[in-house]
Amino acid sequence: MSTLPIHNPATGELIIELPADDAASVRKKALAAGFAQPAWAARPLAERKKCIEGFRAGVVRDLEQLAQVMTRETGKPIRMSRNELHGLLPRIDFFLAEVDQAIAAETVHDEGGMREQIQHEPLGVVANISAWNYPWFVGCNVILPALLTGNAVLYKPSEYAAMTGLEITRLLHEAGVTREVMACLVGAGEVGAALLDQPVDGVFFTGSHATGQRIAEAVGKRLIKLQLELGGKDPTYVCDDADPQAAAESLADGAMYNTGQSCCSVERIYVHEKIHDAFVEHFVKTVRGYRMGDPASEDTYIGAITREPQLKVLDQQVADAQRKGASLLLGGRRGKGPGNWYEPTVMTEVDHDMDIMREESFGPVIGIQKVAGDEEAVRLMNDTRYGLTAGVFTRDEQRARNVLSRVHAGSVYWNCCDRVSPRLPWSGVGDSGVGLTLSTYGIQAFTRPKAWHLRQPA
Repeated sequence: MSTLPIHNPATGELIIELPADDAASVRKKALAAGFAQPAWAARPLAERKKCIEGFRAGVVRDLEQLAQVMTRETGKPIRMSRNELHGLLPRIDFFLAEVDQAIAAETVHDEGGMREQIQHEPLGVVANISAWNYPWFVGCNVILPALLTGNAVLYKPSEYAAMTGLEITRLLHEAGVTREVMACLVGAGEVGAALLDQPVDGVFFTGSHATGQRIAEAVGKRLIKLQLELGGKDPTYVCDDADPQAAAESLADGAMYNTGQSCCSVERIYVHEKIHDAFVEHFVKTVRGYRMGDPASEDTYIGAITREPQLKVLDQQVADAQRKGASLLLGGRRGKGPGNWYEPTVMTEVDHDMDIMREESFGPVIGIQKVAGDEEAVRLMNDTRYGLTAGVFTRDEQRARNVLSRVHAGSVYWNCCDRVSPRLPWSGVGDSGVGLTLSTYGIQAFTRPKAWHLRQPA
């Protein structure tokens, strides 16, 4: 049997070797899911909800253990691991509260003996190829509404968060979801490729643009449901009327939280020339106060880089920017010792000839560019192939609305950043992906609307 080695990114040490799936076991689990799904869909919604309520209780009961597992395998600071699990609970509550209405049959016309209805049927078997940076959030954004709406789930957690994926699966099984209806597939890219070969009815993926393209090509001919969340190069504009200290403190957290490894991390900042220098001063001061160290330590803010290959990407972006004239104010180097470490890095005098302002960093690296006003800011914010989130800091809501209405992004922020709500859809524009999760739309995404034409007999 093949195995998947799990290493601690903070130390490089081997944690465990997990039994891994292969093409045969993936096929077996997919066939079992297909057989089991109709019976799961036939169970009353109240029973499916009861299972998810049990899952929530398990998360609460085991929260500290689950946080420790996530920190060990991803390098996420322990406080942030706990934050993710605590933040999951209101998402679960949202799905439980909204699913009844979201998938209730809708009568859209009833006149002259003719009644028209829309019913929401489950897709069937859903493939979920998930991410490592927020494994509970990203995985459960798909798994929970998929199960609630009557689907079976074939879940492949990232190979960098497989232990957490197994914990998610364990808690669902303990709560009453059968192993056939909720199956975890352990392995790296070859297991994901084998999953795409199965007769699934929908594919939901969160990860890199390059992998998303390959998935789209693999399933495109089959005309099945496809959702891709592919990250971004998220911009924020700080207007001249903003408080430079408040904006700097908020955006430093938005850029560096989770060691910059968030899909909606602030990745480029444009600051009005009137307050640029004051903003940069406060930003650098704030970032200097972030402690980089052992992710298991309670006072650590900057943890390890989860994927070792990303260190090279960060090195190349910083070197490219310096070669083209950027100023390095802070960081710009790998951390010392074993493990995957990169110092929080702040650069100014940047422009769009530099990769740091164009290509996703996914690490604690930020470029800050001076702009003359709103028009230049809008032009630069839209000078990207991505479109996940964008933000504006200003005292004037109408000014923020005017700027953000012209920016191509799935989510926009006024005086905040790096924020996701279960009540709002999570979607992207351009190379940030297609489809959505979260909100009531993200519940209905796991259903197929069926149109009913019902004529009463004469």
